[in-house]
Amino acid sequence: MNSNTAFESLGLRPEILRALEGMKYNTPTPVQQEAIPSVLEGRDLLGCAQTGTGKTAAFALPILQRLLPASPRKGSQRAIRVLVLTPTRELCSQVTESFAAYGKFTGLRVTSVYGGVSQNRQEEALRRGIDILVATPGRLLDLESQKILSLKTVGTLVLDEADRMLDMGFLPDVRKIIAKTPANRQTLLFSATIPVEIKRLADTILRNPVRVAVAPASSPAAENVLHLVYYVEKSGKGELLRHLLSEDTSSNALVFTRTKRGADRLADQLFRARIRAEAIHGGRSQSARERALAKFKNGETRVLVATDVAARGLDIVDLSHVINFDLPEEPESYVHRIGRTGRAGASGIAISFCGIEERSLLVAIERLIHQHLKVVVDHPFRSLLRPGIPTKLDNRAARPVNPRYMIPATELFRAV
Repeated sequence: MNSNTAFESLGLRPEILRALEGMKYNTPTPVQQEAIPSVLEGRDLLGCAQTGTGKTAAFALPILQRLLPASPRKGSQRAIRVLVLTPTRELCSQVTESFAAYGKFTGLRVTSVYGGVSQNRQEEALRRGIDILVATPGRLLDLESQKILSLKTVGTLVLDEADRMLDMGFLPDVRKIIAKTPANRQTLLFSATIPVEIKRLADTILRNPVRVAVAPASSPAAENVLHLVYYVEKSGKGELLRHLLSEDTSSNALVFTRTKRGADRLADQLFRARIRAEAIHGGRSQSARERALAKFKNGETRVLVATDVAARGLDIVDLSHVINFDLPEEPESYVHRIGRTGRAGASGIAISFCGIEERSLLVAIERLIHQHLKVVVDHPFRSLLRPGIPTKLDNRAARPVNPRYMIPATELFRAV
């Protein structure tokens, strides 16, 4: 019996099913079940799906199939028929790898273009001819302005993680790129959250779209992630992190800081404490970022300290912990951060450090995800400013901690 019967029922061709079988993909995720049939029909789509739900396959599989009826042309005769826009280099590379893996037996060509590296190899790949291009907005516009590529033949446009492109200020570039593609294209827009600006964009570029939402409307946060908060002031965060990491040597952790300098400083502190750690952020070269990520994935490095920009698009198998060393200033970023763990049905732990000046940020996060983070009460670096004591900084955070939201620290930092 074909182990891909479930995918076969979605109407996928043997070439694609063969690749999925080799990758041990047996059961479609909810977003794949909902999106694939509509994309195969050529419909526009607005997908609200957080990372780790299988959304890349949800658009890549039907896109590959829609390209197949037309025989791949030779060499430079190929024109770009699919364009996927992503906010970061890491996500760009990840999506490219996924298309290559799913399309292994199709004969279709995919390549990626992004900034931070020489354009020579990218230019060579484009001149040889490709079917699918995955790109970050800045480098794409640069190459287009040099007449190295044309978007006039794009039949399908995908905006992946559109809310992050908005956060990073790419929206004007995205609009320029859209204007250079044919008006009768198929457009797919995926976003973990749908802020007002993204809704406006969707309303202007999508035609009678199918709407797919796999996260419960009540909460955009992953259900299989345990959300914890440690009240600790800024001066004690480093010691608390080292304390937690020393409690269990088998776990790995992705740690988020607010700044590039903070990521470098924290990684150095951990390394001096004999905890294998490296930093990854936009200030490092692409090759350095790729090396750091590879070492983390193969277990050579136990802790990866990252900023939001660098961590977007990271696909890390069996990541046990996400730690918010600094709470994000935008609550939506919390959803993106914790989406790195608890992926593909696995469980995970999200830990947040909260100082007195961050209480308002915590309140905003809890409002967004419609739940309270469980408070860990018995750790040695707890803030003397208890949550129940009003402060001048944020009266909204002046609420007593309900016992149902409290949890001991013992046995928390464990391998999941």
